[in-house]
Amino acid sequence: MRVLITGGAGFIGSHVVETLLTSGHEPVVVDDLSSGLRDNLPASVPLHVIDICDAEGMARVFALVRPDAVCHQAAQLSVSRSVREPAFDARINVVGLLNALDNSLRTGVKRFVFASSGGVLYGDVFEPAAESSHCDPQSPYGISKWAGERYLRYFAAQGNMQTVALRYSNVYGPRQNPHGEAGVVAIFCKKMLRGEQAMINGAGECVRDYVYVTDVAEANRLALELPLPTPFVACNIGTGVPTDVNQLAGELYTSCQAARHSAGQEGVIPAPGHGPARAGDLMSNLVDGRLAHELLGWKPRIQLTEGLGDTVNWFLKMESL
Repeated sequence: MRVLITGGAGFIGSHVVETLLTSGHEPVVVDDLSSGLRDNLPASVPLHVIDICDAEGMARVFALVRPDAVCHQAAQLSVSRSVREPAFDARINVVGLLNALDNSLRTGVKRFVFASSGGVLYGDVFEPAAESSHCDPQSPYGISKWAGERYLRYFAAQGNMQTVALRYSNVYGPRQNPHGEAGVVAIFCKKMLRGEQAMINGAGECVRDYVYVTDVAEANRLALELPLPTPFVACNIGTGVPTDVNQLAGELYTSCQAARHSAGQEGVIPAPGHGPARAGDLMSNLVDGRLAHELLGWKPRIQLTEGLGDTVNWFLKMESL
């Protein structure tokens, strides 16, 4: 299957590319490289450097590639930037998505998978939220993701195209950048591996659901391949396991200290400190992934301690280059 992956040179997208290659598919990437890197992709994977908001450019790529399926990972990722610049967020996350959907419908794409966000759609929840839970996005970023899902439902009703919204919880892992809700893992890794003090926003009691990036990539593969019960499906992709920022910082501190020691780096990393709370942060956000297991046979395989260790080792390798 030929799959066009928007944002495929980025953090999650590049892992999706690798998973699809391993499964025998033919990935083709669209990415403007504003945050993604060509080095994230195998040399054999075609890359079209196009802004998804460029309607003419996107039309040319679709006409050339003629994909069987689309995996839409390209997005404006920062909640805080969406608050400062809601029009910028809507341009990328709504208009860019519409360009991809329009061209998919026009060129006969059969399956469209969209990177949505369970991390912002449900608002504050203190038990894992199911897909039937009330959606209450509190930021322009969350609103744009919710609007994106409504557009997916609409386009699925217009023709012979099935659409899937994967509602990610907090994705972390190698190649992560410091943007988005799970960017704290990348920020802490970089600070600690340099022997610097990581700063926790507020009391560190905000709870999140952290899911490893290769598990997320596998969810995308399954959503592209497997038969679906309805033209539009929304599935949570997360662990349902609560981890607050203090716990996360403690795990990373131990892992970074061990990694530095193994690399022959001397000195003790300063213990994490606490700074001002960040306005607008949800206190708790967890998702229930049982529907993804029922429909796609998906479940998370990488536990947090293992995933954080692999992430730390990747950042340590990058620091030494």
